[in-house]
Amino acid sequence: QLQSIQLTCKPKHGRNQINPLTIYPHSTSLACPNPLHANLFKLMKPFHHHLLPLSFITTHRNPCLRHHQYHYMPYSQHPFTNKRSSFLVPINNNNNKMTSSDSENNINGNTNNDHEQLILKERSKSAFRYTEDIAPGLKIDMALYTIHHTSLSEFQEVQVIDSYFGRTLVTDGKTQSAEHDEFVYHESLVHPPLFWSSILSGGSAGSGGTPMTVFIGGGGELATAREVLRHNTIERVVMVDIDPEVIEVCKKYMPQWGGDAVANHPKMDLIIGDAHAYLMETTETFDVIIMDISDPIEAGPGIALYTKEFYERAAQVLNKDHGVFVTQAGSADFIPHPHAFPLNNDDDNKESSCFSPIMNTLAMVFDHAVPYSVAVPSFGADWGFVMAYNYNGSSSSNGPNDNNAMAGQKLLVDLMPETIDALIEERIESVPGVPEHEFRSLGVKRAVSGNERGGDVLKHYDGEAHRGLFALSKPLREAIKSDKRVMTEANPIFMY
Repeated sequence: QLQSIQLTCKPKHGRNQINPLTIYPHSTSLACPNPLHANLFKLMKPFHHHLLPLSFITTHRNPCLRHHQYHYMPYSQHPFTNKRSSFLVPINNNNNKMTSSDSENNINGNTNNDHEQLILKERSKSAFRYTEDIAPGLKIDMALYTIHHTSLSEFQEVQVIDSYFGRTLVTDGKTQSAEHDEFVYHESLVHPPLFWSSILSGGSAGSGGTPMTVFIGGGGELATAREVLRHNTIERVVMVDIDPEVIEVCKKYMPQWGGDAVANHPKMDLIIGDAHAYLMETTETFDVIIMDISDPIEAGPGIALYTKEFYERAAQVLNKDHGVFVTQAGSADFIPHPHAFPLNNDDDNKESSCFSPIMNTLAMVFDHAVPYSVAVPSFGADWGFVMAYNYNGSSSSNGPNDNNAMAGQKLLVDLMPETIDALIEERIESVPGVPEHEFRSLGVKRAVSGNERGGDVLKHYDGEAHRGLFALSKPLREAIKSDKRVMTEANPIFMY
């Protein structure tokens, strides 16, 4: 006899809007402006038997007006009453119905292990979906197995889920890091600039030396710091991230990214604060600066960290002879889509690729700005990075030496694989206390003792992979050449 349920939800964290939601028991869908997730279902639990069949869709509108959806497909019955299975593990009413004996066993209280096995079996057939916008007209859609955490911090929406790509951190509806391939992103971001800093200073395998000091802007998952701490030359790492909730959530649900072992490492100085303000005010200098920050989206927290003004300050904070700056630079598709590069350098295009504008901006500040990329499947695209440094051909008597200033860029790209592999064997060590991921594909998954050295520690980066990073496709190189945009505080450029 229930006609409808009227829920009025007032979010925490100081937001003022009231979000009314009406649920009709026999409707095929419901939609709400905020991602209420499990909390919504807890409110609905007393009416649970009225609400099926039902399609559950939450739509989160982030600052770029993109949508982020979870779907719950209609089913005719739910024999479970357990809170985990009643809404996270739907039963397919065609192929996966429980028999009467199954229901009896569950009601009569079979062992927890049997129940867990049944949950896992049905979860694998779950109709929950995770959908993410990648570009205008392009989405990725995959199975959503578990929502471990969802909250709204002072700065962004934070979620940890299990999906097709394993354990995944999502902020403001965008995948930040996934268990399946996080090592590809983080090893590519960290090791090329650290080894190049060593080479610029005249370092070689077995000689110790630089880099010794590294600044990390962002990096809340702690995996960037994990990779830095694997270098045995490191003496001090300063990491500044603005959102403490991301760090705490990752420590709790994603310890394989670094967790307490990295956060509490004796060489680590973890600071909750504004990376932009910290670099503007610091009197310290660093061998390497790594910016592992949010994409430059409109109204996002990271836009000021992509401007010419910020890069000028970063250049002042780097050590002069061997300082290297690197930043993640958004999508860098092998064959760029037309949306990524505006026609006729149209500055009004506020949602495009930022890969070449970031490179152009760094090139105005440093002698060299070198773009590179790597495939990151969970991002739905090849991902770009830009490394920048000053080198005039006479950096060190033992380091690169060439009268042509362009040699600095050429040497970086053409480093012999044997040189990189020798540095890896001499300098890379595992970080004690960081557990291995459980969700790994063949060729990556391995037993880890915590005492590994050299190539046994890294899962992606080596001498051959280094050369591949800088082998950009011809279409991408041509698109970069045609894009003259520069990012400043007065004229920012936003990524989709």
